[in-house]
Amino acid sequence: MHSNSFNSAISRRTLMKVAGASAVVAAAGLPSRLFAADPIKVAAIYTVPVEQQWVSRIHKAANAAKERGDIEYVYSENTANNDYERVMREYCEAGHKLILGEVFGVEDAARAVAKDYPDVAFLMGSSFKPDAAVPNFSVFDNYIQDASYLSGLVAGAMTKSKNIGMVGGYPIPEVNRLMNAFMAGVNEVAPDTKFQVAFIGSWFDPPKAKETAFAQIDGGADLLYAERFGVSDAAKEKKVLAIGNVIDTQADYPDTVVVSALWHFEPTLDKAIAEVKAGTFKADDYGVYSFMKNGGCSLAPLGTFDSKVPDDIKAKVAEKEKMIKDGSFAVEINDAEPKSS
Repeated sequence: MHSNSFNSAISRRTLMKVAGASAVVAAAGLPSRLFAADPIKVAAIYTVPVEQQWVSRIHKAANAAKERGDIEYVYSENTANNDYERVMREYCEAGHKLILGEVFGVEDAARAVAKDYPDVAFLMGSSFKPDAAVPNFSVFDNYIQDASYLSGLVAGAMTKSKNIGMVGGYPIPEVNRLMNAFMAGVNEVAPDTKFQVAFIGSWFDPPKAKETAFAQIDGGADLLYAERFGVSDAAKEKKVLAIGNVIDTQADYPDTVVVSALWHFEPTLDKAIAEVKAGTFKADDYGVYSFMKNGGCSLAPLGTFDSKVPDDIKAKVAEKEKMIKDGSFAVEINDAEPKSS
């Protein structure tokens, strides 16, 4: 389905000059300039601050790879969509061999850049699938529906009003699938639960997320799904509970955040780094590396809420987690926009 090689080919003799090259690599036919010795030059382009929860996980994984000596790492944050293409080109011209980022608002422009730099590997957060016509452009997304579902099981046991507020950024697949998985978990434990669903139209606007959460609390919610920053602040102020997303914020909200669905970007990035080093990077969908069975997501420890979550729910979560990891249970991936009930 996807292209296994770039258009230009190199001989087996040339490949064998690269340290660690194998017969398998030789068959890939990748241009020699995409091969990289340790460390490889990596640049990331973010449209939000690096402390924003989604981007922070990419940043964390990149810094870990840098500390290991696998990569050199630079990044730009708060890059506007209308400036994204220019920054991509600057990093390519500067000799970076792997470009990371999130192109949800610049899908076509980002792919146009990749076509102009066939010797550079691109790994981008995207709502689209890989295209064989752009063989050096791979996509990823935070497919952490497994952990989101498990957090929903906990939430279903912790809401007393059976009214849950959910505040998201945009109703796009990478947000929708997490919300839907969370709702599925809740419904399994408390099928009569009412959901209030809202999107704030921003990836990083804590004040707006907070005000939206206040409205949901006024509407009867006693537990909030904090897909965006700002929601847990509202929950803390109004003394209701919250479920975290992507990062664990319980240390900041010990009496508020019950549990969080965590995203681990390390398996995704490490796979890409290995492919670039081997000269085998190609257009692919890296979403699977966010699955729980691949170490791409997990449920945070209950911590301060360990004694407050019912034992039968903790047992159910442990059982479902085991089934997810061994493949006997699969959480549905539902990218449809969730609606209030």
